[in-house]
Amino acid sequence: MGIFSFGKDTETKQLERRAAAEAAMQAQDPGMADKAARAMADRLLKLGIDGVGPVDSAKETAEKALLEAKGDRGRAEEIIAKQHFRKIAAGGFVTGLGGLITMPVAIPANILEFYLLTTRAIASIAHLRGHDVDQPELRSAVLLSLIGSDARDVLVAAGLPGTIAGGGRLSSLASRQLPAPVLMVVNKAVGFRLVAQGGQKILSRLGKLIPVAGGVIGAGLDSYLFNQILDNARTEFPAKA
Repeated sequence: MGIFSFGKDTETKQLERRAAAEAAMQAQDPGMADKAARAMADRLLKLGIDGVGPVDSAKETAEKALLEAKGDRGRAEEIIAKQHFRKIAAGGFVTGLGGLITMPVAIPANILEFYLLTTRAIASIAHLRGHDVDQPELRSAVLLSLIGSDARDVLVAAGLPGTIAGGGRLSSLASRQLPAPVLMVVNKAVGFRLVAQGGQKILSRLGKLIPVAGGVIGAGLDSYLFNQILDNARTEFPAKA
């Protein structure tokens, strides 16, 4: 999917590849890059968190899992994780949405699908843990959790303390009552990173290069990335008392 670190990031080449991908995207068409970033963030919020038409919202997903788990929130979280990974592995989620998900640039379906489902899984678990997924700041925090340590750079660029993503908790954004323009900057920056990384020809994990053949990413790598992001999100959104 993307090339984001969810631990200590000391890979100079990784940073260079990310910068090169973003620069290439901007060079092709700055206006289109801006539209694509906004569209990506918008789709993740509206489809991944709110749900549209036949797509359940994060709240509905969480409540159904809780019902299946007979009130056991820990078990409900595991149900959510397994359900979403199975959907990612099976594929077809995005193509089944038809016109609901038109994008201004061509994003490989499996990449868009991965981030949509991962967003919904994170928001569903956050809801189970007592967080308000309707709150704009919390929604931005959900998006930030998709990009690992890059969240710090996004926050700093938006004029916010980088410590929120380094030792703090992204969920603490919910207590800040940030202006809408600041949240728009944050959301677009996340969208831009996801779109730029989606266009790269390689994925880097643990210092290794993993070729991507024909845009198809193996279920094993999907599993690794999904689990890494979800584990990080569980740390960022602790259960509220």
